Amino acid sequence: MAVGFELIARRRSAPMSLKTLAAGLAAMLLALAAMTPATASTLIVGARLVDGTGAAPRAASVRIDGDRIVAVGKLRRQRLDTVVDARGLVLAPGFIDVHSHHDVGGFAERAMPPLLAQGVTTVVVGQDGARFYGAAHIAELFAKAPPSVNAASYTGHGFVRSGAMGDDYKRLSTPAEVAKMQAMLQTDLDAGSLGLSTGLEYDPGIYSDTAEIIALARTAAAAGGRYISHLRSEDVAFDAALGELLEIGRVTGIPVQATHLKLAIVDRWGQAPAVLARLDKARADGVKVTADVYPYEYWQSSLTVLFPKRDFNDRAAAAFALTSLSTPEGMLIAEYAPDPALVGKTIAQIATARGQSPPDTYLALIRDAEAYAKANPGVTRVEAVIGTSMAAKDVADFTAWPWASISSDGMLLGLHPRGKGAFAKVLRLYVREEKRLTLAEAVRKMTSLAADSVGIKDRGVVRAGAYADLVLFDPDTITDNATNANPEALATGVSRVWVNGAPVYEDGQPTHVFAGRFLKRAATGPIR
Repeated sequence: MAVGFELIARRRSAPMSLKTLAAGLAAMLLALAAMTPATASTLIVGARLVDGTGAAPRAASVRIDGDRIVAVGKLRRQRLDTVVDARGLVLAPGFIDVHSHHDVGGFAERAMPPLLAQGVTTVVVGQDGARFYGAAHIAELFAKAPPSVNAASYTGHGFVRSGAMGDDYKRLSTPAEVAKMQAMLQTDLDAGSLGLSTGLEYDPGIYSDTAEIIALARTAAAAGGRYISHLRSEDVAFDAALGELLEIGRVTGIPVQATHLKLAIVDRWGQAPAVLARLDKARADGVKVTADVYPYEYWQSSLTVLFPKRDFNDRAAAAFALTSLSTPEGMLIAEYAPDPALVGKTIAQIATARGQSPPDTYLALIRDAEAYAKANPGVTRVEAVIGTSMAAKDVADFTAWPWASISSDGMLLGLHPRGKGAFAKVLRLYVREEKRLTLAEAVRKMTSLAADSVGIKDRGVVRAGAYADLVLFDPDTITDNATNANPEALATGVSRVWVNGAPVYEDGQPTHVFAGRFLKRAATGPIR
C-alpha cells in the first residue's frame, strides 16, 4: 500500500504519466484486497452428483463455504478455493441413520469410524422407547464434547413412563400419571426432541394401553413432533400392532413411523406385499405413515422379547419361540453379564453343553439374567441375543417400499454387524448385486426421505443453502465387511465425508475433526 501512496504523493509535486498512476492504483487495490479477510471455500469437482431427491446422477461441482453448500452446478475455481477432485466418484448427501443406538456409551468414541466408513453423518437416537434419558441429555453431551457426526433424538416413552410411575409400572397408568408424562415430554420437546418413540415389546411400555400412547402423541403433535414405534409385536400379534400404529396416526394426525419394519415369524414369511398394501391404503386414507428397514434377516434384542406375557417359567412359550419365531441354532448370545463365556454361542450349543433341552436352557438364561440384574442394579446392559427370524425376500420388499428409509438399529459394539454395515450393505446388495433399487433411489432413502420422515431440516439434499453434510464414495466398490464372526470389520468404498462443511473422513481414515451438532426438531410438514 505504501507504493500506491508514494506514487500519489509524487503526482501532487510533479507530473506523472497515466501509466504510472494506473500502476499505483493497482498496487493499492491489491494491498487492500490482501488486508480484507476472505473466506476460504471448498470446491468439489469431477463428481457424479446424486443429490438425494431421487434425480438421476449428473455431472456437477459443489462449493462449500462454512457449514453450508453455497453453489451447485458448473462452477469456476475461485482464488481461495480448496479444490477436491472427485475423479468420477459419487457425491451424495451424508446418510441419515433414522434408528440408531450409536449413542450407547455417551459418544465417548468421538471419531465414530464405523459410521464415517459408511458415509453416515447423522444418527437419530432415543429409540425403542429409550428409558434412561431424553433428548436434553444428548444436547448436553454435544455441548460438552461433540463427536464427528450429528445426532437428533426422540424422547423415549420409557423415559417419561419411568419418571411418572417409578418401579410400579407393571399396570395401566392413571390420568395424573399420564399428565406427568405429558409434562416431561413437553420439556424434552422444548429441548429439541423430534417427538415420541415407543418400544411396546419392552418394559415399561409393554404395560401401557393405546389411550396412554395417544395422549402422549397428541402432546408431540401439538409441538410439531413425530411418532416412531417399535411395534407392540413383530410376530404373532403383528397385524394388531400395526393397526395400533395406524390408529395413533389417524386419531392424532401425527406422522407415524414403523421402525425396523419386519415380519419376524416363520409362519408369515412371504407376506410383505400384503403388509405394504395395507400401508399404502393407510397413506391413501390420509395417515402419514412411513417405515424404516435394516438389511438383515436377524435382529438383536433382549432374550425376553419373545415372551409377551412375561412368564419366564412358561416352557410352551419358550418352545414356540424356538420353533415358530426362530430356532435354537438361530439364537446367538450377544451379551451376557452373568457368564460372558456364553457370548458368541447359540442356545443350541449351550443346551448341548448343559445336557438340557433348548426351551429349558432358554428359560434358565432369562432367569439367571434377571437374578444378576437384581443383584447388580447399576448394570444397565445384562443380556442380548441375535435372533434369525426374517426372510430375505421380505426384507428386500420392505426396503423397496417408496416410503421406507434405511436404518441400522445398530451400535458401535456387539456381535450384530448392522451398526457397521447397514448402509454399505444396501448399496452393495440391493443396488449393485440384486438391482432392487437404483442408486438414486437408495440414496434418497438414506437422505431426503430419512430427513423428512424424522423432521430434520436442510439436510439430506445437495442444494444451495443446505448444510454441507456430504459423502464421496465409489458405487462399484462400496461394501459391508462386518459379520457375526467378524463384527468389527469396517465398510470400505467411502473416500471422503464432510459434516457441517468440515472434513471428518479422508482417504479411509477419520480426521478427528469433531464437527457434529445436536439437531433440533423442525416443524411438521408434508412428507415428500
